Amino acid sequence: MAALRSLGAVTEVMGWDEAFLAVDTDDPEEFARRVQRTIRAATSLECTVGIGQNKLQAKLATNFGKPAGVFRLTHATWFEVLGAEPVSVLWGVGAKTAAKLGELGILTVADLATADISAVAGRFGPTIGPWLVQTARGLDASTVTAEPYVPRSRSREVTFQEDITDWERVVAEVAQIARRVTLDVIAEERPAVRVVVKVRYKPFFTSTHGVPLDAPTADVAEIERAALAALELFTDRRAVRLLGVRAGFADGGASD
Repeated sequence: MAALRSLGAVTEVMGWDEAFLAVDTDDPEEFARRVQRTIRAATSLECTVGIGQNKLQAKLATNFGKPAGVFRLTHATWFEVLGAEPVSVLWGVGAKTAAKLGELGILTVADLATADISAVAGRFGPTIGPWLVQTARGLDASTVTAEPYVPRSRSREVTFQEDITDWERVVAEVAQIARRVTLDVIAEERPAVRVVVKVRYKPFFTSTHGVPLDAPTADVAEIERAALAALELFTDRRAVRLLGVRAGFADGGASD
C-alpha cells in the first residue's frame, strides 16, 4: 500500500487487496487511472477502481468496473444504476437481511430507499433499520481515514479434498479450527465477543450460524465451546465440503 500512499491521497487500507482513497480532484477518472498505473508498476497486477461521492458509492462502483476498469457512481446516477437491483447488492446487506426485507415486500434498492423507516426499524431495530434505508439512498456518513487497518475478526477455513459425510468428524474438525482461530485471537491481543461457523455443503450451498460469547475472551475452551454451539444450530447433515470458524472482536464483530 506504500505505492498508493505516494499518490498524496488519504489512504485507508481495508485489507491486502482493498483500500479507499480520498482525493479532491476535478478529474476523478484520470486519478483512478493513475491509481491503476501505480499498482501495475508496483505489483504487475491489474485492479478495478470505483469512484463515488462517499465510501459506499465507491465500494459499489467497483462491482460495475470489473474487470480492471473504472466506474463512477454519484448521487445523481445512484438510482439509475442501482434502483432496480436486489437489496443484496448493497454493502452490508447479506442473504439473511435480504430475506427479512423480502418479508416486508422490499426487494429492490429503490423499494428500500422509499420504504417507511419506522416499518424497517420495527423489523431491524432503531439503529439498523434507518441505516438500511439510508444505505439504499446512497448515503454514507463514514469518512476515509489514514488510521492503520484493524481487523474486525479472525477466521480460518478448511476445504476438504473429499466431502465429509460423518457428522462426528465435522464436529471434530470445527473444534480443531476453533483452536487455531483462538491462537490468532491471542496473537491479536484483542478478546473475541462472537463466534461464527461456516458450513459449505456439497456442491456449493453455504450457510452460517453464530453465537455470542458469554464475555469477551481469548480462552481456547470458551471459543471452542461457542463454535460447537454454533455448529449445533445446523440441522442439515448433507456431505460437507468446507468448514470455517470466525471470531469477531468487540469493535467490529462477526455477524451471523
